[in-house]
Amino acid sequence: MLLIYDDEKSWAKLSETERQQAIGEWMQFTQQIKSGGQYVASSKLHPTSEATSVRLRNGKRLATDGPFAETREQLGGYYLIEAKDLDEAIAIAARIPSARSGTIELRPLVERRRRQWRRPATGECSGRGDPCVQRALQNGADDDRRDVNGRTDC
Repeated sequence: MLLIYDDEKSWAKLSETERQQAIGEWMQFTQQIKSGGQYVASSKLHPTSEATSVRLRNGKRLATDGPFAETREQLGGYYLIEAKDLDEAIAIAARIPSARSGTIELRPLVERRRRQWRRPATGECSGRGDPCVQRALQNGADDDRRDVNGRTDC
């Protein structure tokens, strides 16, 4: 995951021509990584003025407007990409237009094994909508697809 940090106030200082040029650069970058098969997803975030921070302290929920901390750069968006290794991810991150003025933070995602549920009698795979799977989930099945007793069956 490529997390894009930049000074969100700098956008307001750009002329309309500069904004259009910047948008063009972003669109070109996005098209390049799509064409290269590295694009998975992306999104721009609303400014921090529209953020809400949530904390739980002493059992009480506290929701406040704005970001948690004042910083020079704010998280403005992300790209989720496929890269064969860290070197390729760094090369892609360096091409993001905001790398020239902000920071691109690379974070690998934690990969989880995905298992299919199998019915003990038939060996058929079933999905989360299956009543057998629903019972297992209600009985404490975790992400490892095992119930609290370590069983993978119904």
